[in-house]
Amino acid sequence: MLRPAALAAGPARPSPAAVLELLKPITWFPPMWAFACGAISSGVPLAGKAWLVLAGILLAGPLVCGTSQAVNDWFDREVDAINEPDRPIPSGRVPGRWGLMIALGWTGLSLVLASLLGHWVLWASMAGLALAWAYSAPPLRLKRNGWWGNLAVGVSYEGLAWVTGAAVMLNGMMPGASIWLLALLYSLGAHGIMTLNDFKSIEGDRRMDVASLPVQLGVQRAARFACLAMALPQCVVVALLVSWGRPAHALAVAGLLLLQAALMPRFLQQPRLQAVWFSGFGVALYVSGMMVSAWALRGLGVAA
Repeated sequence: MLRPAALAAGPARPSPAAVLELLKPITWFPPMWAFACGAISSGVPLAGKAWLVLAGILLAGPLVCGTSQAVNDWFDREVDAINEPDRPIPSGRVPGRWGLMIALGWTGLSLVLASLLGHWVLWASMAGLALAWAYSAPPLRLKRNGWWGNLAVGVSYEGLAWVTGAAVMLNGMMPGASIWLLALLYSLGAHGIMTLNDFKSIEGDRRMDVASLPVQLGVQRAARFACLAMALPQCVVVALLVSWGRPAHALAVAGLLLLQAALMPRFLQQPRLQAVWFSGFGVALYVSGMMVSAWALRGLGVAA
């Protein structure tokens, strides 16, 4: 339950700083990066389309991802009042139903901008927003199950953002099959990245009946799954790049994957203690491989 004292003493409306904290700018990087990968992978020259790229980055990060954060905090407000009472909604800094209104307003703004960037961008944005609401809001509330919740976030933050970036550069046209394939593979790998985030909240998830993968599988099995989920899609990417005649890019992605593999034993020895460490270094290598793959597709031509 929200703290009555905080609500009674709180403002009638949120300050800009409280709204920005609710939208969590630190979470915007993954979809913005994936969007940039998509834009590069399209094969379309970037010259003369800077405004499209900037508009797409605004859509992927502050708007769609920001919406997902507001939605999540609104529907988690009772839990946050117990576990993290200083967050904007339970603390009263985003009072009343302002959290819900911001989530709805940001959804609308996202759709307006997406509609200006082409019908494929609009459809991809609608799918991402639907996943954002399904992840946090009842009756689906996908976050209660680590299999579905982590998949929804991976698809939204990586795959859809990648495809949207390509579609923006292609003037709203449907991207080619290779773009869709790499977007799918990196979305699946992001499932492992999301699993890494679950190790820090095992006790809380058990108390709140959230079936994260560490809760469902146990710590060691979930750690092994996270590593495999990240590594296997990248192995497929390497094979695809070779088959597409991009051996230098394949070698670079393979090298980044080997560096991730070198970090995994330390994580697997103490998953709960080392998950944040592995996430910090391993994910940086993972997303670097995404960009290498995007440049490989760029070399294949427009709408690869």
